Amino acid sequence: MSNFPTSPQPANPLGLFGRYLSLWVTLCIVAGVLLGTLFPQAFSAIADFEFAHVNLAVALLIWVMIYPMMVQIDFSSLKDVGQKPKGLVVTLTVNWLIKPFTMAALAWLFFEQFFVRFVDESSAQQYIAGMVLLGVAPCTAMVFVWSKLVKGDANYTLVQVSVNDLIMVVAFAPLAGFLLGMADITVPWETLLLSVLLYIVFPLIAGSLTRRVLTKGSDTSRLKRFDDRVQPLSMMGLLATIVILFGLQAETLISQPMVIALIAVPLTIQSYGIFAIAYAWSYFWKVPHNIAAPGALIGTSNFFELAVAVAISIFGLQSGAALATVVGVLVEVPVMLSLVAFANRTRDSFSAPLESSLKDPASQSHTLPSV
Repeated sequence: MSNFPTSPQPANPLGLFGRYLSLWVTLCIVAGVLLGTLFPQAFSAIADFEFAHVNLAVALLIWVMIYPMMVQIDFSSLKDVGQKPKGLVVTLTVNWLIKPFTMAALAWLFFEQFFVRFVDESSAQQYIAGMVLLGVAPCTAMVFVWSKLVKGDANYTLVQVSVNDLIMVVAFAPLAGFLLGMADITVPWETLLLSVLLYIVFPLIAGSLTRRVLTKGSDTSRLKRFDDRVQPLSMMGLLATIVILFGLQAETLISQPMVIALIAVPLTIQSYGIFAIAYAWSYFWKVPHNIAAPGALIGTSNFFELAVAVAISIFGLQSGAALATVVGVLVEVPVMLSLVAFANRTRDSFSAPLESSLKDPASQSHTLPSV
């Protein structure tokens, strides 16, 4: 049994923005399309503001989104990685050996077979690329929200996320490159590796250093105050990026309004399918619910901020790949909330939860993680 006190659960861990994230995303999509139609030259100027194939305006917004998440990761929890290994085995296997390949397969199946009459070949490849990037980016910060909603073991969730982030540093680029190549999509390796440095390695280092400074002397109050201040900025960065992306895609969306619905179909099937695999595996392997439910949700959710950033860097702001990654934002929250409800209804079917024996990350100020 943990010797550390457990912080009280907030009434609603998602908060106002998180609860209605799909609504805010939808409003920003509408705003982006309207602004892109009314002021196309302004959006073209934003698209031209780049250096070394990196759009500087969007790069800044992506950093505003990603950096607060990385501050939340406590790598000191990794020393406990050997405890209760079953949940970690399920999470890592699903995230890195199943999910990327099922996402690539579904993207190919729908856009090269089922939807071939509705989408031209060039656009289909772009949408496939965006979905592949979503599939190889397992969720980071939002997992802490889902874990709270299903009464998960917060300490164990922290270990799962920390291990995932370390694997992402070395596995994201080769896995994304391999799957994009399998789909006959040309991979600019220099840009892909630069994206990994810009949007994974550097934010991870910056977040770790910031956390170390803020938690010096075991005082976590500064970390919580910092987290409370930066989370709204993270949300604003996401919403501003969506306005820009859909402003640049305005002409395509007006001429092909069904594109968003077509992209959402395989993404939705993927989400429910991955959850079913991880959740059922955990059930039959007798993993306690407070570990099984968050673990299944980690695989289901995506680190879409990273996917958006890499899609923009490789394929451009106006690409179908960037559009596909943003549709992932729109789909994710309602799907995840439905899965949270299912996990809560089926809690009694699982083994009795074990008390956390991992180090209590008292510095886990995850009351309202960014998306």
